[in-house]
Parts: sequence; structure tokens; C-alpha cells
Amino acid sequence: MTIESMIKRIQDITRQDAGINGDAQRIEQLVWMLFLKIYDAKEEFWEFEEDDYESIIPEEFKWRNWAVDHKDGKALTGEELLHFINNKLFPTLKNLEVNENTARRAAVVKDIFQDANNFMKNGVLLRQIINILNEVDFTEYDDRHSFNDVYELILKDLQSAGNSGEFYSPRPCTDFIVEMLEPKIGEKVADFACGTGGFLISAINHMREHVKSTEDMDKLQNGLYGIEKKPLPYLLATTNMILHDIDTPRIDHDNSLGKSVRDYKESDRFDVIIMNPPYGGVEESSIQNNFPVELRTSETADLFMALIIYRLKQNGRCGVILPDGFLFGTDNAKVAIKKKLLEECNLHTIIRLPGGVFAPYTSISTNILFFDKSGPTQETWYYEHQVGYGTKTYSKTKPIRHNDFKNEREWWNNREENEVAWKVSMDEIIANNFNLDFKNPSKAQEEALLSSEEYVERLKEAIKESNDLVQKLEAALKA
Repeated sequence: MTIESMIKRIQDITRQDAGINGDAQRIEQLVWMLFLKIYDAKEEFWEFEEDDYESIIPEEFKWRNWAVDHKDGKALTGEELLHFINNKLFPTLKNLEVNENTARRAAVVKDIFQDANNFMKNGVLLRQIINILNEVDFTEYDDRHSFNDVYELILKDLQSAGNSGEFYSPRPCTDFIVEMLEPKIGEKVADFACGTGGFLISAINHMREHVKSTEDMDKLQNGLYGIEKKPLPYLLATTNMILHDIDTPRIDHDNSLGKSVRDYKESDRFDVIIMNPPYGGVEESSIQNNFPVELRTSETADLFMALIIYRLKQNGRCGVILPDGFLFGTDNAKVAIKKKLLEECNLHTIIRLPGGVFAPYTSISTNILFFDKSGPTQETWYYEHQVGYGTKTYSKTKPIRHNDFKNEREWWNNREENEVAWKVSMDEIIANNFNLDFKNPSKAQEEALLSSEEYVERLKEAIKESNDLVQKLEAALKA
């Protein structure tokens, strides 16, 4: 059975069920089952390795004791299976007893099921899916690691699942950013809006090559940290980490912006921060109040940029994907955040990505900002990414690929200005009122035509700035 055929079989079955409404529910339905099966395989290993291992899951509710069909006619199916899952399994796992002494790898079970749902209404179809999942043996190394490809296909499906597409960053982008930042074993690595965990998985794959001992593996596991606000991507990220042999994933189901930046201590800072914050979100005033007055804005991505500056260690490194709006925005808060970034960090590189990298979720142009906390910015290099297909933009049928970053990799350590690379001094940035939207000078003579999406994005930015000014005026009048 091929990976693609397995996914197709499961999708075909879920489409027959009246309880499943859309791709997002289909994926959530599949992933809680995957989590239980993967966790059960992990428990078999822990039981073998640790004489005193005790499971947080009661025996009756372990995957091996209710989901496996032994072909003896006793396997749960139909209404009996639905009754067991809805009235016994879910209530039990949602209400597991957890306290400060509970191991993280055990507590994660309750965390996962707090917001999980069983959408399926046909117990016979549900049994068919469970049987397909049982064709994969997660205790076998080859099966488990080949299933990583299955999981990657599931995550890519999110790009077609409405707003859920925001949870997935293309793997070529996450791998490239991690490769350029070179996180090392023993360093603390974080993603404050981790979605499905793509950046953290890229970091794991990069550092795993340097694991030489059990101590190294412990350092790798303990050095990874993620936060995700929404239930579905949190479930996906945690399962993804366990699937990649991170037995105690430190993924918090929380809002990274929900704490005052003034409360962060040195122990709350990280050596490497890698992320793709959500764009276009609007944060309420209670969240904005967690930041100094001059940095307060309703734009989610801007607040994440401010957060990163506060949580990056001295000499720490960061790679973050941001839309063009952050570069050219001129409202007071955006300018203040960029000024703080350039004065406290060395913004050494901006990779200008074309439209379509995140198609079909959004077609707006984005950028990868690389900076470190080694001192203030002196100059910033720009590199205009070239679409590997010879077209101007990427699309759903022509997605970005790993090899498309070949030119950036070759240029990175031997920088020279050319037709796609140029540098801008800090004096030029200041003279431009901290507008970082510097165009390729080799194309300065070309007519500056914006795509319709870019016009809309700039219009939205102007409207948002106007609304912010109106809000400030209203607040001043009330005062």
C-alpha cells in the first residue's frame, strides 16, 4: 500500500460520513486517532525500557485494547463503537487527573483531548478508518518513519482547508531558514506561533545529524519549545513531534501575546527563534496592553515582531516570515517596532519572496527577515528570490521547492551585489523613515506595476492606519 493510496482511502471514507463537514474536520478526526495510535506505540517502548512505567491512560482505553481488530468478531463497530468513543473514551481522556507532578509526556494526553472532537456519525465507516490506520506498525522503525510522509501530506491538505491553511508553512521555507540559522544541540529553539510544528521539525531534522549520545538527544528534546493558540494545529503539532521521536514535546496550548513583555526574565529568552506569525489578525486592547505604549498595535504580526525582540537572547538568531505590509507600513507603532528592531538587532538579510509561496491560502508577497542580537544594524542585504519554474509567482500546481533556494545558499557566505542582490545602509533606512520596502535597483528603470493583491494589501494597511488614528482620537476625546 502506497502512502498516497492510504490517504485517499481514508479521505474517501470520511466523505461518506454525514458528520464530517469539510477538510478541517476531516483532518481533526483523523489526527486524534493517529495521536492515540502513535502514543500507544510509544507506550509499548516505554513499558519495555522502564520497569516502573505507569500509563496515564486506563487499560480499557489504550488503543491496543479497543481499536485493534483481532478478527474474532469482537471488534467494536457501528453504534457500539460510537457509544464507546463518545460516552467513555472522550470523557475519560478529557478528565484525566493531572497535577504538577505529572510527567509532561503523560499530561499531553489530556491536553490533546481537551479540544478534540469525534465528528463521525457512522460507526461502520469509523471502524474502516481505524482498520486502515492499524495497517501501519509504529513500533517498526521503517513503518514509523515512512509515515512521516503521510503526515506531511495531511499537513499539506490544510492548505485547501479554508482558514486552516495558515497553520502550514511550506517545508522548503522552514528548512532553508533553519539551515541558515544553524541551531545547535544545547541551544534553546522556539516558535511562538508554531502551527503544525513545521519549523520545529526542520530544526529537529537539522540537529539530529549531530546527535552522538543519549545526552545529546536529551538536550535536543529539552531545547525545543512551541506555543500554539488554536486547538487543531496544537493537536497536529504535538502529534508531529511525537512522531519525530520527541517523547516529551514542549508545545503549550496558549496565546504567546497574552503575557506582558515586561515580565520576561533571562530564562524566558531563546538562542534561536524561527516562525511565521499569522498575518492580518486583529488583537484586542487587553493583548495590546502587554506591550509598551509606543509598540501597541492591533496587527498580530507586528506584535509578534515586538515579542521576538524581547525574547531573543543576546547574540541570539532569528528567521521570520512576514508580509510586505510590515516592510512598507508607516503607522506609528510599525515604525517604532522597526526602529527598535534595527537599533537592538542586526537585521542583516531580507529575502524577498514572490507571490504564491503560500498559495492557495494567500497570494500576497512575503519576506524572510534574518537578524541577530549582536548589535545595531549597520547595513541590510536584500536578495530577490527567483521562481524556479521561470514564472513570476508560485501557485498551487507549481509550489516552492527545496532546490529553489540553491542560489541563496551559494550567495549566503560570499555576498556580492548583482542583478538580484543589493544592500542598503542604516542611514538610507533612517532617511526613508524606516520603510524597509527597498526595490531592486537593477530594475529601477522598469515600470513599477503592483499586482491587484499588492494593491489590496496596501489599501488594507492604509485603512488600518486610519482606523488606528480614529481610535486614538476617540480615546483622547474621552480622556
